[in-house]
Parts: sequence; structure tokens; C-alpha cells
Amino acid sequence: MALIDTIIGATGQWVAHSDSNATLANPMAWLRKTGGYAAVNRIIGLSIPFATRNRFSVEELRPGYVKARIRLKGNKNHFGSMYAGAYFLVAEIPGGVLTLFDLGPSYTPILKEMTLQFLQPANSDVTVEFSLTPEMVESILADADATGRAKFTLEGQLHDQEGNHVANSIAHYRVRKQGFKAEGE
Repeated sequence: MALIDTIIGATGQWVAHSDSNATLANPMAWLRKTGGYAAVNRIIGLSIPFATRNRFSVEELRPGYVKARIRLKGNKNHFGSMYAGAYFLVAEIPGGVLTLFDLGPSYTPILKEMTLQFLQPANSDVTVEFSLTPEMVESILADADATGRAKFTLEGQLHDQEGNHVANSIAHYRVRKQGFKAEGE
């Protein structure tokens, strides 16, 4: 696990120090940004091959923030709009991404419960954005460091490419600190 932890840590630093608004007007900054996101998506694909097969991708990542996308292609239901499972996928994985890149690889995210409220069909790709404030990250770390576990909730709005609000998600996570031993053990 040490190698993957090092890779996750290095990738997190790489992405955190790249300019999320970089364009081809500044080729080196653009390469740093796109290469960083490619590395993040490769790590996700190695950990959860299902995500790659279903065209999930992280579009933007910085400390306390993630934006993810799921493609309509390959994820259509029986009447041509986004399949319900694809909504779930795009709303669930970012919690793990935030945990890994904001807390570090020593903290394992576990989804405990998730609800989706469908508002209207999506006939295009769907995106979602999540954030954790620095205070939330500090609280999660403090709880996990003290007890070996911490809870947090992410609420998201899913949008189609036209900006229509197509669904809401509420995900309850638990984080476990690897190797935690209570005092006196």
C-alpha cells in the first residue's frame, strides 16, 4: 500500500498546485492541469474499474472541492435519458475523491447511506460539484484521529449540460483511520 499512498499523495499535490483555469494560451500550465486530472482519473479507474467503464471522470479538483462528470454515452436507459445508476455513480465517487485528496490515503472512506431525488430526465452528460470547508476537513481529521472514525455528509445538485437541475443527492460517509489503535491497546 505504501506505493499507492505515495502516488495518491504526489498526485494530490500536483493537482492542488495546478491552475484549474489554465488554457492552451499557457501550454505548460494547461499540461500540468490536464495531466493531473488524467492521473486522478487513472487512479480512480484502477481502484474502481466500473467508474472508467461507465465514463465517470473528475473534471476539476482542488483542496476542498471536486467537480465530476458522467457521460450520457453508454449510460442511457430504456427511453434514451441518463440511467439512474449513472446518477448514483457520479454522486457517490466524489466523496471518496475528496477524502483521499483532502484527508490523505491513511483515511478510508465508506459510503453508509445515499439518497437521490430525481427532478427531471437528463438527456446529456451530468455533472456534480461538492466541497468541504477547511473547518469540515479539520473536524473530520480530529474525530478520525481521536476515535479512528469520523462521519460527514455531502449534498449535491446534479446538472445536465444545459444547466438544468436534474437531481439532488445526499451521501453519508464514514471515514476510518488506517492502523488506528485506541489508547491503552
